[in-house]
Amino acid sequence: MSVKSIPQPLVRTNQWFIVISVVSAWITGFEWIVALPLAAGLSGILFGFNPVMRIAKLFLQKPSSAYIPEDWEQQQFNQFIAVACLTGGLLSYLTGFMGLGHFFTGMVALAAFIAILGFCVGCFIRFQLGKLRSRRATSN
Repeated sequence: MSVKSIPQPLVRTNQWFIVISVVSAWITGFEWIVALPLAAGLSGILFGFNPVMRIAKLFLQKPSSAYIPEDWEQQQFNQFIAVACLTGGLLSYLTGFMGLGHFFTGMVALAAFIAILGFCVGCFIRFQLGKLRSRRATSN
């Protein structure tokens, strides 16, 4: 049985795309920019096709298997959190709640940047949820 994975450079590219999009939206005041990583993330979750990663894959210089693998299921979990935050941010911007929009988009940009630096917030959350489920299962 093989574990489904994503080459780390593709994950990093997606993370940078989120960070740059959010910062660009803040700097320019064009909040619709956050719709770009939102659309890419939704496409990845719903159809298994993230256009940002697909384009980045064209620039890989080695076979995908030569790169550090990132767990596909973990990345789907992380992408779900990112999509939820980006959706919350975009909806907040569209309804005039700029502070809430900045909060949601800031959270996802911060988490993506922290992941780039080496700590995966989504991985930590998923691990803690797993521990909680395990404790509940053993106590019943």
